[in-house]
Amino acid sequence: MKNLAFVFLLGLCSVLPAHAEDPMDLLVTITSADSQNQGIALVLAGQAMEQKAHVRLLLCSDGGALAVKSKESTLLKPRNVTPKEMLQGLIKKGAQVDVCALFLPNSEWKQADLLEGVGVAKPNDVAAMFMRQNVRVLTF
Repeated sequence: MKNLAFVFLLGLCSVLPAHAEDPMDLLVTITSADSQNQGIALVLAGQAMEQKAHVRLLLCSDGGALAVKSKESTLLKPRNVTPKEMLQGLIKKGAQVDVCALFLPNSEWKQADLLEGVGVAKPNDVAAMFMRQNVRVLTF
């Protein structure tokens, strides 16, 4: 019995470091039209990317307007950037950005109205991401 426990512990020790090194995934959902809420969501997403997290942004409801080319965004201090500019920066760095599946059919906009690099989320893909153990979810 002691040998079996030792083998189990040895096996556990060899597995744990591999999981500790797995990158964390971050799903950030933005539903707010408030520029400060959008801004802090994007700042935190950027910080997570700098720490090697895979970041996916899901823009829904009023937050979806952030991805519309023609919509203006409020300048935020202290960096004097808009949430839209922050979003575009995250896209350039490799963040996956989508509007939720209900956004376009329930708004006046079409996919052609979205910023370059913004897609339309598929509910089954988002649900699969929610189910993974290494995913953190933030909602703003």
